[in-house]
Amino acid sequence: MDGYGVKKSSVSRNFIKATKKQLKELLERDLSSLDLCAIMIDGIDFKGYLLVVSIGIDTDGKKHVLGLWQGATENSEVVTSLLEDLTQRGLDPDKRYLFILDGSKALKKVVRKTFGEKAPVQRCQLHKRRNVKGHLSEKYHAEVDKRIRNAYKITSYEDAKASLRRTISYLERINPSAARSLGEGLDETLTLHKLGIPDALRKSLSSTNIIESCFSTTRGITGRVKRFRGGDQVQRWAASALLEAEKKFRRIDGYRMLPILINALNSSQVEVEEVVA
Repeated sequence: MDGYGVKKSSVSRNFIKATKKQLKELLERDLSSLDLCAIMIDGIDFKGYLLVVSIGIDTDGKKHVLGLWQGATENSEVVTSLLEDLTQRGLDPDKRYLFILDGSKALKKVVRKTFGEKAPVQRCQLHKRRNVKGHLSEKYHAEVDKRIRNAYKITSYEDAKASLRRTISYLERINPSAARSLGEGLDETLTLHKLGIPDALRKSLSSTNIIESCFSTTRGITGRVKRFRGGDQVQRWAASALLEAEKKFRRIDGYRMLPILINALNSSQVEVEEVVA
């Protein structure tokens, strides 16, 4: 017993009960009332387990935790299960959303299968920068990352792409693997540029960093746990912390410019096809 005569086992049982309730709440949320325009999906390594998390952004710029799915790898089966779960709970597969994804080919494939081949995909720029640096010795990290970051800050799609192409040429002399890494899927890291989204809003939607920030909060809460006893405990803790982080969500920067994104998403079929080609 502790100083107040309460058994630790009783506290533990109450905590398990509470976190099970929170996990159930998250997994059974009705999504049909949410007016979403953007959906972020990212796979996060959490305590040795892979969790695929989805966060939606509504037309007022507010963020909502949509779903949480666990898998051994971020493969098409796991992502298919997540997206099927979201649509069953009310996400409209016929509506056009901007998808911000972590770069997984399996993830993009399933998104396009579920929401249409022309669903606009913005590939996470933060993941792209990390992937490129992963091919380089540390002495090149700062210079190359600065080049890429500066290119993504350019407003014009054509100018941003030209700047990235110059960095690819620079990398080809240093490390061809890094050059190929930057070039792979390059156009999808510039989807927001193609859609003509203003800088402030583009910065908010160019990466899945919102999800990573949620999990930094989660890791802080779970830091004192030395060993998790299986996926059930991991999911319960993660759901609890995600819901706690959601309480502190603020509107995304540049949310007043969301009508520009919505108009771009709802524009003619030809224009959208050019964006995702």
